[in-house]
Amino acid sequence: MADSKRYISKTELETHKKPDDLWISIQGKIYDVTQWSHHHPGGPLPLLNLAGQDATDAFIAYHPSIAWQYLDKFFTGYYLEGYLVSDVSKDYRKLAVEFSKMGLFDKKGHGTCILLTIIALLFFTCVYGVLCCDKTWVHLCCGGLMGFLWIQSGWIGHDSGHYTVMSDKNLNRLAQLLTGNCLAGISMGWWKWTHNAHHIACNSLDFDPDLQHMPFFTVSSKFFNSITSAFYGRKLNFDSLTRLLVSYQHWTFYPVMCVARINLFAQSIILLLSKRKVPNKGQEIFGILVFWTWYPLLVSFLPNWYERVMFVVVSFAVTGIQHVQFCLNHFSSSVYVGPPNVEHHLFPRLPRCHLRTISPFVKELCKKHNLAYNCASFWKANAMTIETLKSAALQARVLTNAVPKNLVWEAVNTHG
Repeated sequence: MADSKRYISKTELETHKKPDDLWISIQGKIYDVTQWSHHHPGGPLPLLNLAGQDATDAFIAYHPSIAWQYLDKFFTGYYLEGYLVSDVSKDYRKLAVEFSKMGLFDKKGHGTCILLTIIALLFFTCVYGVLCCDKTWVHLCCGGLMGFLWIQSGWIGHDSGHYTVMSDKNLNRLAQLLTGNCLAGISMGWWKWTHNAHHIACNSLDFDPDLQHMPFFTVSSKFFNSITSAFYGRKLNFDSLTRLLVSYQHWTFYPVMCVARINLFAQSIILLLSKRKVPNKGQEIFGILVFWTWYPLLVSFLPNWYERVMFVVVSFAVTGIQHVQFCLNHFSSSVYVGPPNVEHHLFPRLPRCHLRTISPFVKELCKKHNLAYNCASFWKANAMTIETLKSAALQARVLTNAVPKNLVWEAVNTHG
């Protein structure tokens, strides 16, 4: 009996990768997600980045099993011609099913409750130290505690953006707003927008916003050609100012990380004031206003300008440790130019408390398929990152090609 299924080729599928014509393949079936992209909880960008290709592994990584039942409404009736699954993808999908059966995606432990308690204690300790003590060293210690508080709130914001860390979605959203917007001054809407794009296009120089830090940093000489950012929709100009700053980036990396918080504040405000659609925008703006009410007010209670400035500097510098850590994970890794075709983070929905549990399974998968499994200590990762920055810096110094005139606006539109 002849096969009654209708097929389209991989080449034809690749033509459907525009915002108004967006198709993807999942397990060999073709889905039209053009309209859904406007309502997708992760935003339209992940779908656009994966448009016109197989997105099965990314779908498995990002969605719980309940999501499969909603796919049929987007089915076009077409199947992908010659659809095959690689051996490594087969084993990855088996692992995902096994971890799901073990309940690892649902068992979150008590880490979030413990962390929220620590954050509350840190906050009230800072407030008490500023309001009730008159010693300078106490005020400086409170600044350090504030920075440590922001680090911990950052982890809750990160985890709650990947999976539900609380007992239900409403409490999860409340935890996001409190720890992200209200306590840390960072829009969770901005974080989701950039972080989802980062996960789908991890270490793609033109698609991953977490590598697009010009004019301050570049991790590859490919940026010297002023590549166009698919995320920002504009050219990243490698101008004379960028060349100067990049030439010394291995020296300026840590000092910039000490004040990188300022850029996250700016990026949050810029997004919320823009015309871009942001889910729950009113809540996001309210949370940011709460932060910019209590934090300046707390600083104003310090006795003099010296202590006020030092409190802010210390709090920014301490939380800079987290900014460094985020960079270490990717700055020294291999990079490429072009759209993504694999999901980099295997299990982004997995609670952090289980990462050590699954590590042996992932190592075994990598060993079976001759894939590199890199694991570096914090200090080794720092050394690797500085070496990557130094390599690009030295190449920038000897660059002989003319560079365009400075566009200072680039500095306002970088983040990290």
